[in-house]
Amino acid sequence: MSIKIKKTDAGARLDLWLTKNFSLGLSRSKIQKSIKSGGILVNEKSITPHYILKNGDKIKIDNADKKNTGDGQKINLQKKILPDLNIIKETDDYLIVNKPAGLIVHESGLVKKVNLAELLLQKFPGLSKVGEDPERPAIVHRLDRDASGLLVIPKNQTMFDHLKKEFQARRVKKEYVALVYGRLSKDEDTINFPIDRSRDGYRMAAHPVLNKGEQNTLGKRAITELEVLQKYVNYTLIKLRTKTGRTHQIRVHLSAYGHPLVGDDLYGTARTKILNKKLNPGRIFLLAKKLSFADLSGKLKEYEVEMPEDLLELLTKIK
Repeated sequence: MSIKIKKTDAGARLDLWLTKNFSLGLSRSKIQKSIKSGGILVNEKSITPHYILKNGDKIKIDNADKKNTGDGQKINLQKKILPDLNIIKETDDYLIVNKPAGLIVHESGLVKKVNLAELLLQKFPGLSKVGEDPERPAIVHRLDRDASGLLVIPKNQTMFDHLKKEFQARRVKKEYVALVYGRLSKDEDTINFPIDRSRDGYRMAAHPVLNKGEQNTLGKRAITELEVLQKYVNYTLIKLRTKTGRTHQIRVHLSAYGHPLVGDDLYGTARTKILNKKLNPGRIFLLAKKLSFADLSGKLKEYEVEMPEDLLELLTKIK
């Protein structure tokens, strides 16, 4: 089996390119072993897993020889079927992507699924050189898998470094829309609960202030501002702005505030989990609706998306 590299794939690292683009039935470490053992050749020559692909390169995979993975495991070469990217803006320095719900932003040690990072590499292989981690090329911020909305993707290292500093300085503005259980008593409020990892290790935990004026020394500082957009009988549609960027910040804050996100079983109560089953939203009701930041020239850029059809349909169900 052989593959010819096209111009659009040039610049990618061999082991990462194979992992991202083909369902080989192997982990990346197995693919690396196969390359090292000579089971995968480039232009009929043995190379290293870190080899950078060039236009016209020919990759040959020996699926008949036991040396293909170093331990006799067979390679199943099939092109991955990947969903289309929803890119709403492309410049020389960055992309603005409207991420759909259900798509993780990048691969993790526990999650081995199609992800936004690999979709981006399919279309923009040069992104493999952007960022600080080859497992997360060009990723400078994230959205939860079951949330949807706007992300900015730097196309070069200069933009990556610039955006990283902007995020660290809290100059990037993000605005979300969410549907929560219950009717909020205040039309505007600020949730100022420190956040750290919970004892179970896979969730985050908020530490509300128990007494007025008391400072909580647990966790890291986390601030979320909210504003009511519309009240329903048993739900409230709200607008949120995050002043910090903690993992699962909005979800854990709203849960600790007493109004869990619709569709959120991870941070919901026993009652809202039952309601989620009845309502069956299929996702968490959280949309990253607006995003603004300064570009390399210092000019403010602002982007906004409309609410997707599945969330609009859900709102009609609760009226």
